[in-house]
Amino acid sequence: MLYELATLSCPLLAVGQVSAGVEAWLDDPDAKGELVGCWRTEIGTLGRLIVLRGFAAPEDMTAERRRALLSANPFNAGHVITALEMDSYAPFPFLPPIRTGDRGGVYEIRTYRQKPGGLPPTLAAWEAAIEPARAYTQHLVVNLYALDGAPRITHIWGFRSLEERAALRARAYEAGIWPPKGGPDQIAEATATIALPQGRSPLR
Repeated sequence: MLYELATLSCPLLAVGQVSAGVEAWLDDPDAKGELVGCWRTEIGTLGRLIVLRGFAAPEDMTAERRRALLSANPFNAGHVITALEMDSYAPFPFLPPIRTGDRGGVYEIRTYRQKPGGLPPTLAAWEAAIEPARAYTQHLVVNLYALDGAPRITHIWGFRSLEERAALRARAYEAGIWPPKGGPDQIAEATATIALPQGRSPLR
């Protein structure tokens, strides 16, 4: 399974309109792939809709990318959105498939731009850390590495609240089981966004 993470920027009061356009875009008979999650940004850069889709075949993801690029009205929101980013990802190979449904309702989307050559040690560090930090990592929805653009990983977490997130992270840090040992050494730049489910997102 491969994934596309699309970010649609728009005026603050137009997120609902953009969301409706995205849903119609995904319902098109020519559409490929499967909607995994859709969120509106709540903390971080506002006025953004983030859409995660999964594709069983690379050619399906390529076809969807081409459909958006060649459309005068991409995601049925071209008259509203002010920017569109579409990034291709593969999942960390040792993680289970994404489990949709209620994952807490408050999502953190973190992207780490990596130093060149940083992915192999990052994969090894995360694989070693997942099980010892299970109380925290059970909230991990997915971790992905980019297939295009700058080397980077994007991981998505689900929590009941920001307070739960902070408490779990604090306990894992105090126990010395998080972050993955050596992982931060590979990070050149890090960003984080708090986002809430939007529309008919399968991740709630």
